[in-house]
Parts: sequence; structure tokens; C-alpha cells
Amino acid sequence: MCDLLRIDTARGVMHSDGQSRFSINGYPINHFVGTSTFSEYTVVHSGCLAKINPLEPMDKVCVLSCGISTGLGAALNVAKPKKGSTVAVFGLGAVGLAAAEGARIAGASRIIGIDLNPKRFEEAKRFGVTEFVNPKDYDRPVQEVIATMTNGGVDRCIECTGNINAMISAFECVHDGWGVAVLVGVPNKDAIFMTKPINVLNERTLKGTFFGNYKPRTDLPSVVEMYMNKKLELDKFITHRVPFSDINKAFELMIKGEGLRCIISMED
Repeated sequence: MCDLLRIDTARGVMHSDGQSRFSINGYPINHFVGTSTFSEYTVVHSGCLAKINPLEPMDKVCVLSCGISTGLGAALNVAKPKKGSTVAVFGLGAVGLAAAEGARIAGASRIIGIDLNPKRFEEAKRFGVTEFVNPKDYDRPVQEVIATMTNGGVDRCIECTGNINAMISAFECVHDGWGVAVLVGVPNKDAIFMTKPINVLNERTLKGTFFGNYKPRTDLPSVVEMYMNKKLELDKFITHRVPFSDINKAFELMIKGEGLRCIISMED
């Protein structure tokens, strides 16, 4: 919760003067999420800048700037599963798989992936997911299914879909007494979270996180070092590479859900 910038992802101009540093034919172009990612050169606020080891391969560690760090940090910094614990992850997109990767690094013994797409399970195994649950396969709430599988509920649960029903299920599938559920996905602003108060009274914990509780300027360099020290397996998140001239293909892959992360080469 940085006093310098706060959470301001819609900002398309510089904080100092409210102006953009980009234009074409006299018309201003906004900075994409405050950074202008698809630029060879850019002007950014100092709060958006993190100095990393110059030996790091930029065409790989660039994927740490958003979703992967969010999921990884949600596991390591917020859920904090103990070695040998059980973890459930709702949503097996890139963020959810990063959360599974964090649970794997932490030493979780069971990582249960929950997703409506059965095609995602084979890929999820590479990120440490040991079991797969498709809610559509059952005629009862998925939280009841998980509670049955785990003798009362999982130790930790990380929700990465943004679907309000999945968020409720994530909280209700953790164990009484010590279970912790972490919300990562962003729901509709009008969505309402509803659960029985007894779930709170029974000492379950509900948390939320933004960017995995990482402080970009001070924490991202250490995440990069995790990759260089082979603790974090980053390469498996990169499923496609395209030249800048094919940037629309990258968006198509994202919309169709046919990849995890696509690297766009500015040089080609």
C-alpha cells in the first residue's frame, strides 16, 4: 500500500503533471498501466522501477511483472503453507499455476487444482498440482467435495478466478481452526461475499492480496534471484513467443486461453 502511488492501475498519465509522455501526430497516447509496456523506450514513475541483476535474461524475467508474482506471492507471502500441508487452488490459469508453484516451493504435500476445464490438469502437474477437481463433475458444492477429500478441509486455499461463487467455495473449503483462504482474483465491483458466520466463528481466516504482497521496488529483485537460483521454475510459464508485428496474435492467444504467457520481441 505504497504512499507514492497507491493502487492506480487505470492511470494513463504521469503523477507529476497529469500529462502523457507519448503522442502521435499531436495526439496524446496514455501510458499502459502507468508504464507503457509496448515501447522500446519509456518514461515511468520512479515507483514503477525495480533494479535487478543485469545478468538476468530479460526475455524471461519480464513475466514476473504481474500475474506470476501475484500468484507466487499469494502462496509464499500470504497463505504461507507449511511443509507437508494441503493446499487448494481455484483457477488454473497463469496466476493459479503460479500459486501452485509457490505451494510446491513451500513444500505442500497435496496441491488440489479446481477448474472447469479438464484440459488444464495435465499442464498443472508440471507446477506441482497433485489432484484435480472439476466442479461440474459433482451434484454437490465443490467445497463439500474438497472437505471429504481432505478430512474436513484444506490447510490453505488460494482463489485465482475472480468468480464470487468460487471465492465463497474457497473460504468454505478450508479447515476449521487453522484454515486460511486467500482471495487473489478480482470480482465484479458489485459482487457480494456471503457465508455463514459460523465459518468465521470456527476460526477460519479470510485474506486478500494485491500483487502477492510483494513490494515491487524492493522485493522483485529477490524473486528474480529465486529464478536464477533455480528455486522458481519460470520457463514453463512461457508458452509462446511472437515478434512485435504479430502482437495481435498474442492477444488472440490470451483471449482463447491457449497459452500461459506470450513473450513479444520488440527487436523482430
